[in-house]
Amino acid sequence: MTNENPNGSPLDEEIIDPPADEIPSPDVEALIAERDEYRDRFMRALADAENARKRAEKDRRDAEQYGGSRLARDLLPVHDALTRALEAAGEEQREAAAALIEGVELTLRELNNVFAKHGIKVITPAPGEKFDPQQHEAMFEAPVPGTIAGSIIQVMDNGFMLHDRLLRPAKVGVSSTPAS
Repeated sequence: MTNENPNGSPLDEEIIDPPADEIPSPDVEALIAERDEYRDRFMRALADAENARKRAEKDRRDAEQYGGSRLARDLLPVHDALTRALEAAGEEQREAAAALIEGVELTLRELNNVFAKHGIKVITPAPGEKFDPQQHEAMFEAPVPGTIAGSIIQVMDNGFMLHDRLLRPAKVGVSSTPAS
């Protein structure tokens, strides 16, 4: 049997055990045991090196994909403030400060483009959707007639995902209306 290292070159020649009818001397038995121990240690070291390589590759990919999560988390309040500013502007303010409102809209659009470029998705639940504890945080629970228990009745803040990880859950109010 010939073993090969990762580069494809032979590690050692075929090892031939002595025939069964020959009785090896104690020295030969000790050498065979030592050889087997070194081979086992070598194979374990080779496996450890391969595992370390795979782990380093995974860590590199994770750092590339999720390395900016702290910065992204710090930008979420900016997104919230711009969104609230647009929601708070009534028709009267929109007419009086059209250029300002347009600037805020453009800034929010650009922030959303940057988020999309880096894999950040906005979680925007709507009233009536089912509460999902993986993406939503219940801020309160209230019995609201005409709703189903466990459905969203109000959205306080949007949530955000970075690729497949939750950056911040959406903050919602949930119906506690008992089933009739």
